[in-house]
Amino acid sequence: MDPLDVSAEAALFDMDGTLVDSTAVVEMIWRDFCREHGVDEQVLVPWSHGRRTPDTVRHFLPHMSDAERDALTADLESREEGTMTGIVEIPGAGDLLATLELPWAVVTSAPRELAVRRMVAAGLPLPEVLVPADEIEHGKPHPDGYLRAADLLGVKPADCVVFEDAEPGVQSAIDSGARVVVVGDLDTPATNGLERVPDLRGVSLKPPNA
Repeated sequence: MDPLDVSAEAALFDMDGTLVDSTAVVEMIWRDFCREHGVDEQVLVPWSHGRRTPDTVRHFLPHMSDAERDALTADLESREEGTMTGIVEIPGAGDLLATLELPWAVVTSAPRELAVRRMVAAGLPLPEVLVPADEIEHGKPHPDGYLRAADLLGVKPADCVVFEDAEPGVQSAIDSGARVVVVGDLDTPATNGLERVPDLRGVSLKPPNA
């Protein structure tokens, strides 16, 4: 695939699957969850990609009380925070972030503490702006996270480029009004016509008129 040269006022990145490869860890924890709670992992694992943990728990265990779901979510997030083995950067992520000439943010479905730990574990710099799942009312696929990131960076969403790898995140980015680049092999109706790259190698980001 040819290199991708992008001009934008700011860059907004999803984290898991876009900057950080945490797939093995995340899927292991969700498969354990499925065995513990009698949920079909073939259904849950794909659905969970790009979504907040409490949203996934609520979707698959609707019979639980809020207190039970909160306790279960806290346990799952604690397991994730304690499992950093195998967390690595998506190819090209470190080089891209090290050479950025424009403001950037991370908008993730992970809570803040987990996001920071994963970025550090992958050897990546922390962003100027981090919008984690536990600091917004609505998670992906709602556009709230990307709208907030653009606002915090002082730019219009339409002047931003978003890099995403999962269906909820792609929809979130589209609805924010940003330009969207798909990272990886996600192929759904929402990705039709969007730019795409296999990873972040060969991606160049520059401010307008640079």
